[in-house]
Amino acid sequence: MSDREILQGIAENNREIIKTFYRDNLRYIRKYIIQNSGTKEDVEDVFQDAMIVLFQKLKSDSVILNAGLNTYFFGICKNIWMKRLRRKNKVLVHGGSFENEKQLSETIIDDMDQKERKNLYRNYFLRLSESCQELLTMVFKGKSMREIGELTGYTEQYARKKKFECKKNLLECIEKDPLYDELKFTDAKETVL
Repeated sequence: MSDREILQGIAENNREIIKTFYRDNLRYIRKYIIQNSGTKEDVEDVFQDAMIVLFQKLKSDSVILNAGLNTYFFGICKNIWMKRLRRKNKVLVHGGSFENEKQLSETIIDDMDQKERKNLYRNYFLRLSESCQELLTMVFKGKSMREIGELTGYTEQYARKKKFECKKNLLECIEKDPLYDELKFTDAKETVL
């Protein structure tokens, strides 16, 4: 079956396709997690969490495959497992793990979180209308509302209103993505610590 057919089957909750997908991917996930301080129970938990993430992404139409589906799914599992290791103060380095290497752990995880945030933002930013993308780009470049109004032909007041609407639309889309809750949880945990 093609990746597209498998994704469609997962989205439609086709038990046969899900069972086959599970069987085809479990051994890779199991090997990775077991080699990196995990247990059999961790493997099952991570796999199930990743399936939920994949299903939610399919429902919100936010699956973008730059590689094969198995690679994409492995990446979801790996990210989930890295976050769990972070909570345990462990971090992966070339297949091994270091315990209590807090500085190394923070650097790697911060880099991963930053990359995930950028990808999440970029994914939904590119779905905005051209006019919203243009307006928000000018805002990010530090242009005043007056300048934006002059460049776009809007009144200054309408440029403000449009900016508010575009940002609101972008944030609503981002907040609906399952990855947002995961990243938000990470931020909240860091604030508490």
